[in-house]
Amino acid sequence: MSEEKKGIEIPTPWRIKRYYVYILATVVSLVLPWIKVNGNHFFLLSFDKMKLHLAFVQFDMQELYLMPFLLMILFLGIFGMTVLGGRVFCGWVCPQTVFRVIYRDLIETKLLKLRKRIGNKQQEPDMSKPENKVKKLIAILIWTVLALIAGADFMWYFIPPEDFFKYLQNPSEHMVMIGFVLGVAGFLIYDIVFLKENFCIYVCPYSRVQSVLYDDHTVMAIYDEHRGGKIYEDEGNGQHVKLVNKQKDLQAIDPNAECTTCEKCVTVCPTHIDIRQGLQLECINCLECVDACTTVMGKLGKPSLVTWSSEYEIVERKGKTKYFRSKVIAYMVLLVLISAILGFMGSTKEHMLLNINKETRLYSVKHLSDNKFVVDNSYIFLLQNTENEPMEFFFEVLPSKDINGEIKIVKPSKPFRVVPGVKKKKIVTLRTTDLLVDNPRKDTIIPITIYAYALDKDGKPSKKISVLRHSTFVFPKESVLGIKKQ
Repeated sequence: MSEEKKGIEIPTPWRIKRYYVYILATVVSLVLPWIKVNGNHFFLLSFDKMKLHLAFVQFDMQELYLMPFLLMILFLGIFGMTVLGGRVFCGWVCPQTVFRVIYRDLIETKLLKLRKRIGNKQQEPDMSKPENKVKKLIAILIWTVLALIAGADFMWYFIPPEDFFKYLQNPSEHMVMIGFVLGVAGFLIYDIVFLKENFCIYVCPYSRVQSVLYDDHTVMAIYDEHRGGKIYEDEGNGQHVKLVNKQKDLQAIDPNAECTTCEKCVTVCPTHIDIRQGLQLECINCLECVDACTTVMGKLGKPSLVTWSSEYEIVERKGKTKYFRSKVIAYMVLLVLISAILGFMGSTKEHMLLNINKETRLYSVKHLSDNKFVVDNSYIFLLQNTENEPMEFFFEVLPSKDINGEIKIVKPSKPFRVVPGVKKKKIVTLRTTDLLVDNPRKDTIIPITIYAYALDKDGKPSKKISVLRHSTFVFPKESVLGIKKQ
């Protein structure tokens, strides 16, 4: 009987929806490194140029204090997703799953027909046939090309594409970069072709963490034992004994059991588990089993026995799943808070970097006639232009109300040019001819404020590209100045 007559409409399979997510994730990951705004990338951690680009804003390596916040957002986001939707990250976003689908479902099944159909992931191809060996070799070669592209794409987040392809023209000078690309590609070939879902089951630590994060309202693929019937007996310690294999045996135990024991949900599972056993660490929430059961039961005019729901709703039958519970809200609040902190710290970045170090000599004094003198203090300024274009820079000493006189910068005497990404070392001399402090016994350390700025196109100080730095000016005692009092 048709689905229309039975009144059951089979929805769009979750597998197709996942494919849309995979395509979107693939396009974004490949295209994003090529997009630049004002010469900056969305994300780039360049160890080559000692730069961090974040949300199209450039930061210097001295501002890497932002990275822990990014990592916190990443991990809190994944943990929050797990609390809410189980291993939904694994089934819908994880590159391991995306790559396996491309290799197994697209290359082996759709293109080369090495596998009979997507719905059976348990049956491996018969490699005793010569034609299958050829197809397997072709599949590996195709994936090798894609793995090299994936390795290059990974490297583009550390070496931008415009530099990456320039470096490829001189491979002997950039063997580390090429080695990383080949290493990533080699790992992906081994992982996707040979290790397969064993990576998800045995290697990935996320499957061990998820059990701590789950609660009764966590949404996952769940078999409805109340409707389908009891297929397995839980003996404890993670051991399950299968009670029945045929539908007639199941209905002999439970006449109302609806499970047909077709095991479509088993053969379609990429991690080779039987969802009817209950919660298992290997489940990656790909929902292939939900699609399989939906199709089978839909033909019988019944809803699926495997649904994307919670134990609270399906197993315990205590009511509807609570999505916005205290634990989920706590993760959301933390994510918003950390994102706000990251946004604030990113918005207050300095567009130039300046370190001031005083020379070992405290001062130099030049005596003039009639109690006149010149006092110089010398400094080493380390300046870095964090913009994307060369700029003119200059310094000033801000006036202070605490001293009776003026301190001026006499060297450099005019603005100087600084190119991006290079630390400029500048010897700076501050001078005064005024009696700033009248102290006959000891030298006096005077706090000063240096105003460093770039010049805009009109030759005026830029309000955006400027910094204030605090330092000291050492003023000598009277005996050093050689002042003769009347």
